[in-house]
Amino acid sequence: MSDDSPASPRAETLAGLVERVTYHNAENGFCVLRIKVRGHKQLETLIGHAPSVTVGEYASAIGEWVIDREHGRQFKAGQLRVLPPTTEVGIERYLASGLIRGIGPAYAQRLVKAFGTEVFSVIEATPAKLREIEGIGEVRARRIVEGWADQRVIRDIMIFLHANRVSTSRAVRIFKTYGQNAIDMVKENPYRLARDIKGIGFLSADTIARNMGIEPTSILRARAGISHALMDAVSDGHCGLPRKDLIPLAVKLLEIPEAIIEEALALEIVEGTVIEDTLDEEPAVFLATLYRAERAIATRLLALLKATTPWPPIDPDKALPWVQEKLAVQLSESQRQAVRLALQSKVLVITGGPGVGKTTLVKSILTIVGAKRLRVALCAPTGRAAKRLSDSTGLKAKTIHRLLEVNPQSGGFTRDEDNPLDCDLLVADECSMVDVPIMHALLKAVPQRAALLLVGDVDQLPSVGPGQVLTDIIDSGAVPVVRLTEVFRQAAASQIIVNAHRINHGQMPEWDAPPGSDFYFIATEQPEEVVNKILTVVKERIPRQFGLHPVRDIQVLCPMNRSATGARALNMSLQAVLNPDAPGVEKFGWRYAVGDKVMQTENDYDKEVFNGDIGFIQSVDTDNHELVIDFEGRAVHYPFSDLDRLTLAYATTVHKSQGSEYPAVVIPLTMQHYMMLRRNLVYTGVTRGRQLVVLIGQKKAMAMAVKSGDAGRRWSKLAARLRAAATDHGGTAGGG
Repeated sequence: MSDDSPASPRAETLAGLVERVTYHNAENGFCVLRIKVRGHKQLETLIGHAPSVTVGEYASAIGEWVIDREHGRQFKAGQLRVLPPTTEVGIERYLASGLIRGIGPAYAQRLVKAFGTEVFSVIEATPAKLREIEGIGEVRARRIVEGWADQRVIRDIMIFLHANRVSTSRAVRIFKTYGQNAIDMVKENPYRLARDIKGIGFLSADTIARNMGIEPTSILRARAGISHALMDAVSDGHCGLPRKDLIPLAVKLLEIPEAIIEEALALEIVEGTVIEDTLDEEPAVFLATLYRAERAIATRLLALLKATTPWPPIDPDKALPWVQEKLAVQLSESQRQAVRLALQSKVLVITGGPGVGKTTLVKSILTIVGAKRLRVALCAPTGRAAKRLSDSTGLKAKTIHRLLEVNPQSGGFTRDEDNPLDCDLLVADECSMVDVPIMHALLKAVPQRAALLLVGDVDQLPSVGPGQVLTDIIDSGAVPVVRLTEVFRQAAASQIIVNAHRINHGQMPEWDAPPGSDFYFIATEQPEEVVNKILTVVKERIPRQFGLHPVRDIQVLCPMNRSATGARALNMSLQAVLNPDAPGVEKFGWRYAVGDKVMQTENDYDKEVFNGDIGFIQSVDTDNHELVIDFEGRAVHYPFSDLDRLTLAYATTVHKSQGSEYPAVVIPLTMQHYMMLRRNLVYTGVTRGRQLVVLIGQKKAMAMAVKSGDAGRRWSKLAARLRAAATDHGGTAGGG
């Protein structure tokens, strides 16, 4: 039974005195306790969640006995209550622990000697008696009273939340978020939990609200349902929804009359939580934050376009021969035209597929501009993409998060319009990955004087987050765009590049691999056979034939997480054959072992590790309950309680691979993935492979993906905003 699960009918109870707090995480409450249970000869190990726990307290738990591979027999609590001790020995140990300011071992002994088991009643009801104890004056007595009051508040909050069927682990998160006001805030609006507390979704908050007596037709519930429906849309990449789509979604979710939804929506609009506008001239509703972010992106881009370039006029007829000689390259006619456009543009987009010379073009522009002694900043969404940009340009590149300097306390950035970047030219690579909030943050930090160069492959998958920024900017016609299409002769020798372009143009790849090819398709019909072939190819065939390491050099990319050939199942299978016997620990449904490849699944500003970063486990310390992970040469410590932020990464989804390249890529393609079989998904996966791409699966699935050119509409208004503004200012910008 997990710590978030309610107690099952078969659940057991365990209670006893806390003799030792082996581990306690103050952030999420996870704890490992050693407790003395009446009738048991030895101390028992109890694991669960509590906001605070102290030696001498009385622990009461509901859960089940489990056998841990490393630690043996443990009692795993679904619900854990920690109560003040009732015996003199327990009370003295409790007070001596330092839990209450003003009381240490000496004063604990004096208090228990004077008041016995009534000491807590004295502190609460007759605190003046504390002054009777030698050494306790007015200040110390006040500290004791205040410290005990704080502990009472924590207990009251936990009792309230447990009474409303909130599991202990979630109750700890709620207390840590809201503090002493938790009861009042949850009573006022339990649906705020879905917005504020990680791990509590709308359905969980709705259950808590029902337990508190909130009616299904409550306007409070209807308003929360509208926000939830819009957040669901955001997770699918939308910034808003047409009203005609939103209302039925909310009705289906809440199972209440449409009239109540309409009333709730009107209140949400008045309060400003959501904003009403249009999409394709139809009434639409946007989350306010995304609506304002899209508007700010358009405003900022147009303001940059109006200003003059930060460099003096440059004669391209002189600059082009000079840069070709300096870099020992021969630019194509389209690249030369692109350089001309770049030298006169304050904002420019460069897009194109693999092998079309984007890297050479960017390096040529940077070399010419760099000769004018301008300050240049380079960034990309992921660490791997930033490293690749550094390697290709010879200049230092950072992730967008590091460039903007994350503020760990707020989760925001220190670089903005009041503290802009110190640069004359900003180059952002892999912009197909950049969503609306990140582009908004990036543009806020670009100084007015600076030029902006956005680079990316617009035919790849759009960002995981909301919006389709690169596509919208290109489609608007408001910004100069260079679209490179000519595949260079050297690149055309690669079957990866040839087939990537074929797929992107709606054509099937060339199946028959010539000798020495870097692209293979292994036709396999049954999903079980696909899994077996993947394991063989990754463990044996690729390492033997190409000399690549099965863990560090080969990445399995899946269309989706679920199914037998999805990322989750393949991770477990690949771990079993590639890293079977390494020491490790089992947490959150995974086994984490030394040597495993893992991926961070959310931004962690304290650790400076971000969603999609890949690392390798260096060590697992079961005594101190932490492991150490190497992220690109940087050792990062993870308490076991933080491992829910990691997943195995032998296999991952194509979406998660954006911005990265790998020496070898293996992609399963089966009809099990039919929901995700889209041309841009397979194209993105294929273009992640640098030296080798192996597709394993059904030709029927490949055909379905190649023919499915429509990747689905993302509701966004950025292109329309830019287009309208460009029209207002006398037409669209030119492109190359």
